[in-house]
Amino acid sequence: MKNFAAKTLAFFKKELMLSVALIAAIASLFITPPSKDLLSSIDWKTLATLFMLLSTLEGFKKENIFSPLLRKTSRLGSMIALTFFFVFSVFFTSMFVTNDVSLIIFVPLTIILFRAGNKEKFILPVLTLENIAAIRGSLLTPFGSPQNLFLFSQSGISAPEFMMMMSPLWIASAVLLSGFIIILYCRNLREKIEITGTDFCPEWDSSRKGKRTLYFILFILIIATIVSRTVYWPYVTLLVFVTLLVFDRQILLQTDYVLLLTFLCFFVFSSSICHNHNIAKFLSDHVSDHEYIWSILLSQLISNVPASIVLWPFTKNLVGLLYGLDSAGLCSIIGSLASVINLRIYSREYPAKSMKFMFVFTIISLAFFALVVAPQYFAIPVVSNWLGL
Repeated sequence: MKNFAAKTLAFFKKELMLSVALIAAIASLFITPPSKDLLSSIDWKTLATLFMLLSTLEGFKKENIFSPLLRKTSRLGSMIALTFFFVFSVFFTSMFVTNDVSLIIFVPLTIILFRAGNKEKFILPVLTLENIAAIRGSLLTPFGSPQNLFLFSQSGISAPEFMMMMSPLWIASAVLLSGFIIILYCRNLREKIEITGTDFCPEWDSSRKGKRTLYFILFILIIATIVSRTVYWPYVTLLVFVTLLVFDRQILLQTDYVLLLTFLCFFVFSSSICHNHNIAKFLSDHVSDHEYIWSILLSQLISNVPASIVLWPFTKNLVGLLYGLDSAGLCSIIGSLASVINLRIYSREYPAKSMKFMFVFTIISLAFFALVVAPQYFAIPVVSNWLGL
């Protein structure tokens, strides 16, 4: 019994974010007792999508599908060029496949290459910049993030109007990210990275072509499910699960269920907060005309996706709400669930360095936030009048 207790304590010490999420979820159930409404308001679609992505990308890893990309990028030779490549790959892909997916793809590749080139001291700042790139790159399109998608569907504006509304933030973020990368290597802009050998990117096994094709098909199907917003996502999830069960059940055992459980706990917590009548009344009295500030603050408590659902009924100031929600992830790990994914991927590779990740993330992200928070606030009425919102 003592041995079990010791192992359990060690597990929760190791899985810090899960511990925080679990405590928050349990505490919230005392604020709002469990009900059918609470369960139905949990974002099961996001959980299902995340399960499909994590499982399929485990297959990508097993079959070395990213090896050709790793070999090509390893020849860049310059640290600043490599960092620009990874950061802006995340920045641009997040517009189309959501910020979560872009991080799930590129963060592991960054760790592999920087480790192979003996440049691990740069991993933390570069991963933080990739995190910022995911948050700020995805804000341009309606389907770049779950909160964008929700508010886009609720507001009734067109996709071109949405992109025009967000374009000033997107352009400014690209410029600032470039500046942050240059500052990172300001002591030696010609910092080199030499990657020798091919152990970090094994050659494709021709006998496993069928498996690689299978994972490509599954990945395309998942991305199509995300972008199309289909209501048939439960059937797609079942199809992916059964396919893996039949053709490669080992992948199901390697999927990161700790991350899924962390997300579930956050959703339970946010749903409990949303269904509390006293909290709802407080928000209805205070949110109007202060959407920008409230969206940032509330996101630090329940993350930006649930915050968008909670705040939308109390305001129609779409610009203020979106500008705040798409900046909230710069303040803390909890501010954006994409950041939780980034932390989890890093922690799996460096279990003892979770706190160091959060420290570096907070310093760099808050510096970025400090540069954008005031200009965005003053831009809200200008953009609203420009688009007639």
